[in-house]
This record gives sequence, C-alpha cells and structure tokens, in this order.
Amino acid sequence: MPQKILYVRLPCNPIFPIGVVYLADHVHKLFPEVEQRIFDLGTVPPLDFANALDTCVDEFQPTLLVFSWRDIQIYAPVGGRGGNPLQNAFEFYYARNPLIKLRGALGGLRLAASYYTELWRNLGLIRQGVKRAQKYHPEARAIVGGGAVSVFYEQLENKLPTRTIVSVGEGEALLEKILRNQEFQDERCYVVGETKPRDRLIHEQPAPLEKTACNYDYIEQIWPSFDYYLQENDFYIGVQTKRGCPHNCCYCVYTVVEGKQVRINPAAEVVAEMRQLYDRGVRNFWFTDAQFIPARRFMDDAIELLQKIDDSGMNDIHWAAYIRADNLTPQLCDLMVKTGMNYFEIGITSGSQELVRKMRMGYNLRTVLQNCRDLKAAGFNDLVSVNYSFNVIDERPETIRQTIAYHRELERIFGADKVEPAIFFIGLQPHTHLEEYAFENNVLNRDYDPMSLMPWTAKKLLWNPEPLGSFFGEVCLQAWRQNPNDFGREVMKILEERLGCAELEEALTAPLEPKQKQDKQLVTVA
Repeated sequence: MPQKILYVRLPCNPIFPIGVVYLADHVHKLFPEVEQRIFDLGTVPPLDFANALDTCVDEFQPTLLVFSWRDIQIYAPVGGRGGNPLQNAFEFYYARNPLIKLRGALGGLRLAASYYTELWRNLGLIRQGVKRAQKYHPEARAIVGGGAVSVFYEQLENKLPTRTIVSVGEGEALLEKILRNQEFQDERCYVVGETKPRDRLIHEQPAPLEKTACNYDYIEQIWPSFDYYLQENDFYIGVQTKRGCPHNCCYCVYTVVEGKQVRINPAAEVVAEMRQLYDRGVRNFWFTDAQFIPARRFMDDAIELLQKIDDSGMNDIHWAAYIRADNLTPQLCDLMVKTGMNYFEIGITSGSQELVRKMRMGYNLRTVLQNCRDLKAAGFNDLVSVNYSFNVIDERPETIRQTIAYHRELERIFGADKVEPAIFFIGLQPHTHLEEYAFENNVLNRDYDPMSLMPWTAKKLLWNPEPLGSFFGEVCLQAWRQNPNDFGREVMKILEERLGCAELEEALTAPLEPKQKQDKQLVTVA
C-alpha cells in the first residue's frame, strides 16, 4: 500500500513553516507517487486544535504522520505565553518592592501554567493524531522532529508514544530511508520504546543534501492554508540559502543541530524559488540560514546569490537575515543595499573584544565596525537589531562600559534611531559549551532537567549569575518601569548613567591570555 504522509506543524507563532515545506518538496521529488498533505496548526484558533486535527486525519487517512515541533524553551525579552517571561522572572528574583515581587511571582505562575499546558497539549495532539490515524491504518506511526525536538530529544523520550521515531536535526535522509523500507537507525534518530538515543547523537554530522528550488505549485496543492502567509504581504517568507554553521559560540546550539559543515544551496536554485514566491505576490523574504555569511570563505557564494537576485528583475523586494557583519566587503554592502536588504540582525553578544573571545565567537569587533561603515556608505538607512547578552562569562563593570562605547559607535554610524539594542539573557540550552561550563563550575548538576520551569532550575537556566546578577536585575526593572516600550535603549541609557562609557579603543582591544588560563575559563567540548 502506498504511503500517505500528513505533516502536522504543531501550534506556534505564525512563522512560515519552512522545514515542513522543504521536507514535503524533497519527498515529492524522489517519490512523486506518495500522497502528502500539510496541516499547519499555527493557522488554526486554539480552541479548534483537536477538532481540526481529527477532521484532517479523517479526510486524509495518513499512514505516516510527521509532526514538526518548533518551540519549547521560553526565555526571551519579548512578550509571549501570557506575558514577558524575562520581566516576570526579574520581578520575582530581584524586585525589592513586595508588590512587584508578588506580581512577578503571579506572572511566573501564569507563565509556568501556560508552558506546561502547551507541552502537555502538544504531546496530546501527537497521541491524538496517531490514534486517529490508526483507526484507518493500524500500522500508522509518527515521526516527531523540529527545532524543539532536536534540542530536547533526550528529555522527550519518556513523553512520546511508543514506536514514535524521534528525528534530530534534518529529516530528509531519514524520510527517504523510511519510504524505501530501508534500515534507518544510522540516521540521527531513535525509536521510542525500542531503541535509546545514542550518546552525543546531536553531535553526529547530518547527511549532505543538494538542495533544489522548492516546487511551490506542488506545495500549494497539498497545503490548503498556504495563502494564509501571503495575505496582505504581512509576512517575511523563509528561503534557505545554506545549512550549517562552522562556529563554536559557547551558548549556541545551531552548530550542533545543523552541523559544522556548511552546505551551500546553488544560487540559481535559490533565485528560482524566490521567483515562484515573487510571482505569488511575495515581496518580503527572510534568509533562514543560521548566518547569511557564516565565514569569509563563503563571501563569494553570497556575492553570486545577490548578483543573481539583482539580475532577476525582482527589484521591488525586501529581504532580511542574521548576518555576521565581520564578513562584509564594500562589494557585498553595495549588493545588499541594491537588492533590497531593509533589516538585519547581528548577534555580537558583547561590545567587549575580550568577552567575544572568551565566548568563542570568532570575530573581530573592529572589523565589524568598519564593515558597518561600508554598509552605511553604500546607502543602507534601515533598521539594525544588535543582540546583547549581558553577564556572560567574566562580565565586569569595565566590560559593560566597553559594550556601551561600542553601541554608541554603532549609533554614530547608522543613527541612534536605526540601531535597536535587543537585550537578552542567555537561555542555557543542552549540548552547548556553556552547559558544559555550568557543569564544570558547579552551576548545574549533570542530571538537571532542562525542560523544568521550577524556580530553582529556571533561575540557573536564565543565565544571569552573581555577582552582577542582582545589578542587572535592578537595571532591567528600572528600564521596564521608566520606558517599557523601548526597553533595550533604556537599559543602555541606565547602564551608562550608572557606570559610564569606556573609550572605544578599550572595547576593541583584548590582549591574548595564556592558553592555560583560557582553558580554565571555558572548557572544551570535543
């Protein structure tokens, strides 16, 4: 009997489900006889989740359900899940006013209730979908993957139905083998109740894949709610130009989920995919790569892609991406502006070269500044979001002053109204160097539960250790009190008022330390 695959994107914010789309496209190119359908719960009202899933399963009667689970961890400086999780946490942990502390505690309780409700709901939807499908095909089973599963695959082992295939990272090679009835256990996966996840499974390298342009004529046929993301051109539609990230940033899990081997999608195929969306009215594109230009050796690939976009005649588009700004050249800057880049994010994390080095981020802040000047000279006049994660390893008052100096220089380059500081406190994630650092320094026990939202765990996972933890808590609470609608800029203003601002050259200079001392600061994960 031929397979019928139902892709279920579990509820999350309405972000274009690029992973599910690419999986379905890949399967269709190799197995055109396989029937497929995409069901996106992100487009369904919450009260209708269960009924809508039942209806879809009843109509399609799948033999295989592929669930995509995007989000689990919740630490962020923005609203969501019934409130601002960072603000709730800081009010509870750091507020001196008992009423504010109580407000934070109540907000935290609402947040925890919402978090666990979503967790149980998603697990329930997976069980419900499989059970419903087995009414029509008793052998029906599920594959569960996506960003959340790739990070928390070990913790989900005892929560998912028996025989569920848990997919870590990319799923194309796994699906190929399943559809060919081949042995698939050598892929990055395990089967609940039958096999255990291999040690360091997430660190295994993904299979190489030659990506071709997504066939949106086909996707439109199998995805009834596709037009949801095209209405009024509100959304940035995802397009992937490469996979993988070669860096070792201490807190980031991208490099293990996607692998360190960067795999470039052919520029002509990327443009052909954009053209299909363009012809459907899309004008806003988000390049969904971990980094648009991950290293200098990939600059020629970026130039080729942008040149092909420029030559394509799609001259009224806008695009945005995460960009390592140390990898720009004047030519790239000109092409970025010419092809419509109207927003980008740079995650420098700190404006202190010393801390950048200690976090293994592998870039030079002086180079970033010069490249930003080149981008401004090329005519870029739009918004830049700069991610800062304070109180990382070895943060001190002098490194905070250096970050302020660096941020003020970015404001001088682009204009203060164009540089938006996004203030993050790192949510410690499994499989990262920072997690190992926390083990080695007795911040966490090795048997901790990274999915726990209990206060004694959450305070450690929201990385803001003493001796500066209370100070940053106080600053952030003052910023929310004084200017909640411009939180990032207010934090920078308060920090400068309290600590002052260093000379820029101090921020850009970091003498090399003896290797032995560096090794003690951040352990190496093989």
